[in-house]
Amino acid sequence: MYIKKIFIFTLITALSGCVSKALIEKDNQESAFIKILTPKIRYADMGFIYRGDSFLKVEIYAMGQPVVKFDINEVNICMSTLECMEKGEFNRDMLVKSYPPTLLENIFRGKPIFDGKNLKGDGDSFVQNITDGRDYNIIYEVTDGNRKFYDKINKIKIEVKSI
Repeated sequence: MYIKKIFIFTLITALSGCVSKALIEKDNQESAFIKILTPKIRYADMGFIYRGDSFLKVEIYAMGQPVVKFDINEVNICMSTLECMEKGEFNRDMLVKSYPPTLLENIFRGKPIFDGKNLKGDGDSFVQNITDGRDYNIIYEVTDGNRKFYDKINKIKIEVKSI
């Protein structure tokens, strides 16, 4: 009886890991070339983006092996090489502290950043030029699902090219 319970528990646990990925619809999965270049993070290779209403998962691979994973939820950003951090803390430690907490998530989703400040264009194609004196000078462009974010002052570049 005890062995049967362990078997059932193990089976349910194993299947639940597969089910969560299977529940992500094809429209919410994207394969892309992902480049993240910051003073503290440097990755550029093929990857996958999985989107849900309350989560975002980004995986970057090198030679077929996952190199880094980002799990982004409503409160935290968890990076495979670091512990989970609140979004503001992640920006302070890994990007720029004056960036809005939703910046990284919005880039991966292809949505406007900084609450749509200086937004030119509409729908799936737009450009934003955002400057704040000495803190940042950003050009963010979304075209046909491709995203390019570049902060000239902080030398931060994030690109997502859909495949």
